[in-house]
Amino acid sequence: MVFQCLQHTVGLEAAKWGVLDKCHNLRNQVEYEGISDISQQLLEALINLTKELDVLVCALGPVK
Repeated sequence: MVFQCLQHTVGLEAAKWGVLDKCHNLRNQVEYEGISDISQQLLEALINLTKELDVLVCALGPVK
């Protein structure tokens, strides 16, 4: 639910916040089940998306 809010707060499209959700679920699998099958492509997508999200959040300006 947290990632879905990004669509409304910074205009992040569903496909992009879906990547964050997928990464979060994979992180939980690593932490709780010891499964660590993370692809290089997903990691690169996460890094690029994080950079984009940083720009979008910074563009919101200071919190009043």
